[in-house]
Amino acid sequence: MSAVAWIAVGSLIAWVWLLLGQGFFWRTDQRLPRRADPVRWPSVAVVVPARDEAEMLPVSLPSLLAQDYPGDAEIFLVDDCSQDGTGELARALSLRHGGLPLTVVSPGEPEPGWTGKLWALRHGIALARQRKPEFLLLTDADIAHEPDSLRELVAAAGTEGAGGFDLVSQMARLRVTSTWERLVVPAFVYFFGQLYPFRRVNRAGTRTAAAAGGCVLLRTGAAERARIPESIRQAVIDDVSLARAVQRSGGRIWLGLAERVDSARPYPQLGDLWQMVSRSAYAQLRHSPLLLAGTVLGLGLVYVAPPATLCAGLLTGDPVAAWAGAAAWTVMSGTYMPMLGYYRQSLWLAPLLPFTAVLYLLMTVDSAVQHYRGRGAAWKGRTYTRPETAPEP
Repeated sequence: MSAVAWIAVGSLIAWVWLLLGQGFFWRTDQRLPRRADPVRWPSVAVVVPARDEAEMLPVSLPSLLAQDYPGDAEIFLVDDCSQDGTGELARALSLRHGGLPLTVVSPGEPEPGWTGKLWALRHGIALARQRKPEFLLLTDADIAHEPDSLRELVAAAGTEGAGGFDLVSQMARLRVTSTWERLVVPAFVYFFGQLYPFRRVNRAGTRTAAAAGGCVLLRTGAAERARIPESIRQAVIDDVSLARAVQRSGGRIWLGLAERVDSARPYPQLGDLWQMVSRSAYAQLRHSPLLLAGTVLGLGLVYVAPPATLCAGLLTGDPVAAWAGAAAWTVMSGTYMPMLGYYRQSLWLAPLLPFTAVLYLLMTVDSAVQHYRGRGAAWKGRTYTRPETAPEP
């Protein structure tokens, strides 16, 4: 066989393995577990870190204030040095809409070794613990919840020590309106699921841990055992780090796709999506040039090789390359269709996944370049150092 045919066959083998051996990552059936309502609804503190979120709060905060929760619940919004009046707007929205009690605090700039979001969570959780809640709901300032969201999350967590979960996380449905959002956003969730297959995360005794930071219900006792957030204070990818810390401390976690929790943040242009991905992509690779090189080669073999070898096979009259490339591309597209269906997008976008994968490859390389230029992991005016440079306690 030709070299091109060997590449095509290698890509097809990789896709057969991904289809069957990577925790069925392509399925979208991991939705919030349905359990009977508890006899007594536990108390919940909702902690919302917010930095310059005046644009998002009119959509997200009223949805939290309006939660139809039978137990005790209150909201703690942590204004992380905002310059756009986030804290004042939050107070005004609370007065206007009523609902759950709201407390707004401003902890000041993060100390060395803390990322901004985790610094804000530290103060919000510390304040919430004074009320001795049984659960903490950690949710971002751009996430809108349906009125029964909190009720459903708590019911899904179940009873501690009786098959219940210590952490329940839902990946909010991201906005898909613009052309670039349609092309990039479903693939973002698809790739995340490929890295952290939800079914594998949710299996008892698993070593795979992940969470979606926009919506995390965490049992307070589990947070204390895992020393959250102190134990992950320098993490750039804080949601995965949080899930790992809870799992290492003996907690059981669950992760799935949301049906009634949505992100209101728009990413209308490619540049907006590029920044969202590139700011943390190299951190996901632990700032390792070797892992970066492996990722580039892997993405090339898995996503670029199928259409490339198909075209090369057709042009050169190589039937093995053409057949294997076409088969690999077909399997790839088929695994992407469930995610497109979840996002209510045309299934005709599935064959474009190789193009989107190239965009993600370029975003990852750019993330590494920005890191070595001293501008890596930048978010809202802050740039974070490599995790290992943070001081130890």
